[in-house]
Amino acid sequence: MIYLDNCATTKIRQEVLDKMYECMKEDYGNPSSLHRLGLRSEKQIKQSRELIAKYLRVDSGEIFFTSGGTESNNIAIQSIINNSNKKNKHIITTSIEHPSVLNIMKNYEKKGFKVTYLNVDRFGSIDIEELKESICEDTILVSIMHVNNEIGTIQDIGRINKIIKDKNSQTLLHVDGVQSFGKIEFSLKTLGVDTFSFSSHKVYGPKGVGGLYIRKGLNLNPIIFGGNQEKGLRSGTENLHGIIGFGEAVKILNTRHTKEAEYVGQLRKYMLNKIKDSIEDIKINTDIDGNTSPYILNISFRNTRGEVLLHYLEDKDIYVSTSSACSSRGTEKSHVLKSIGLHNKDIEGAIRICFSYENSREDIDYTVAILKDSVEEIRKIMMR
Repeated sequence: MIYLDNCATTKIRQEVLDKMYECMKEDYGNPSSLHRLGLRSEKQIKQSRELIAKYLRVDSGEIFFTSGGTESNNIAIQSIINNSNKKNKHIITTSIEHPSVLNIMKNYEKKGFKVTYLNVDRFGSIDIEELKESICEDTILVSIMHVNNEIGTIQDIGRINKIIKDKNSQTLLHVDGVQSFGKIEFSLKTLGVDTFSFSSHKVYGPKGVGGLYIRKGLNLNPIIFGGNQEKGLRSGTENLHGIIGFGEAVKILNTRHTKEAEYVGQLRKYMLNKIKDSIEDIKINTDIDGNTSPYILNISFRNTRGEVLLHYLEDKDIYVSTSSACSSRGTEKSHVLKSIGLHNKDIEGAIRICFSYENSREDIDYTVAILKDSVEEIRKIMMR
């Protein structure tokens, strides 16, 4: 099997599985319990929080555990908006955000809020001048993803934050960092963001656990109420073993992420060159020579259908995707590819390839060979 859908989710590392299995046997106490087992579980959560904080170069008190990126985005965005001056009803985001952000925005539009959706260029970068012009005294929040999950574009968050604070110091910046966490180099303190969401299963950890960074001094109210876990921001018994696994995954990332990112970057370049050499009439939608994540490659194979091509590859045990896993089951075409100005024929023939440290050049050689045969066969059928 060749797995090239690592933006949707990653295979859990063996070391993480071993750590979680050990904890499931030994550390099953409720972290809120006052006895020894509960205190031991609480200590394990503290250690994971510290590992993640160290990786992000922030204080451990600024890290909150959630069920994943979607919940982190919801807590941050909804809490910021709900805490704002009721007279201010303006929010800014981009046209290429993840559904877990765009659908929140649609909900607030129904409630009477004005939402500005920033345009992007052909590679997915926002227009800085449009951002400047859009910020006004009523702007509560700007929400911009760090790395786009379909085409890999990296936004210049540090510059964006400076523009926001210079124009309106009261406007807050939330960043969806699900595809940047563990994949590219950055420091949250340097970026200066107010909130930042991230997820475990994108970095070879377990599903069902994620995190939210909240800048020290920024007080947010919960949107879920209960037993006051996570300082009352996210109540509910903690996903203990998930959090422990997440911590272990980040502990490993701390020593390997630079080397792994360099490796997958070389692998992406190798695959792209092989595709260019063997398959005609393609369009590369990822800005390979620009500021993009090394883990993502989006290509359109004209006169094919992406979902058909996906299943051709699946028949040979090769796994890719056509868009975000959170929207790929819908009937709508990719909103990201629409926003960067692709024609329908290019959107229809697009697939997303997402790499892992586990992929090899032999995997790529085999994949490109199967891809070539599949594209040729689909084109023969479609162009009869």
